[in-house]
Amino acid sequence: MARKSFVPGAALVAAAALAAGLAGCSGGSSSGADAADAKSGDAAAATQSAEPGRYQTLPEACGLPSRSTLHAMLPGDGQRLSSADAQKLYAGQADITYDTDRRVGCHWTRETTEGTRHLSLDIQRVVSYDASVSDDDKAQGIYDGKELAAQIPSGGADSGAPTPSPSAKDKGKGTTADGVANAAGKPGGKATAAGKGGKATPGAPSSAPGTGADPGGSTAPRVLDGLGDAAFLDDKLATADSGVHRDVTVVFRTSNVIVTLTYDQWSTDKTMLPESQELQDKARSLAGELVDSLSE
Repeated sequence: MARKSFVPGAALVAAAALAAGLAGCSGGSSSGADAADAKSGDAAAATQSAEPGRYQTLPEACGLPSRSTLHAMLPGDGQRLSSADAQKLYAGQADITYDTDRRVGCHWTRETTEGTRHLSLDIQRVVSYDASVSDDDKAQGIYDGKELAAQIPSGGADSGAPTPSPSAKDKGKGTTADGVANAAGKPGGKATAAGKGGKATPGAPSSAPGTGADPGGSTAPRVLDGLGDAAFLDDKLATADSGVHRDVTVVFRTSNVIVTLTYDQWSTDKTMLPESQELQDKARSLAGELVDSLSE
């Protein structure tokens, strides 16, 4: 009987095909396992997502301060307002924002013959889009950046409670209500800031040691305790062509909301400095009111 001839090339082709088939089956099984592992990892990541912040919406900013608070912060120096003018003044003017669930604001202005007072609120709700970072932690990071930018000294925080202003009796003893010595040490004299020509220096402290100022330096920029989760106060005095102005800013965080409150007073007489203690006390009082309103 004639034998069939043996062809080595055909055997090699068949072996290669068999190996390829086995590799394909093995690869398919591995891919399925990887997919299963990926799905389980996604589920674990979702389970470990950081907690959302307390606040999911924001209130209407112009309606937060009480009428009595606005009345105290925007005095008229004896000038009476008509009913219509009072309604317009205390209603405030809302800031234009693109998403009122993420940011709202309002501002108020009252002009008098002796100067102008401005009050503004900016309220931001922070949302973290990183599953590993909570809304509160994201908000704290933003707050820390504001505190750093304001160059607030670390330590030395006070209780966050307003300090009583000097009494009328104390004001007449050679100092102003701001704790700065009167010119020539006489009651009723005009106060001048440190610096040449009596010009106020930007950022200069409004009180000087030994002249009736609070010994703890309570009018200096500082961290505030007892106000939300974190808070600081900044106080700056500066001059401009139109007069002298003092800007008091209080920034605080409560959960994932950051509030920036700015209260300033302008005086057309550059020798009459806006009183630091009064502005700070009123700003801090309003900040406490806002914390309570947001917590309701």
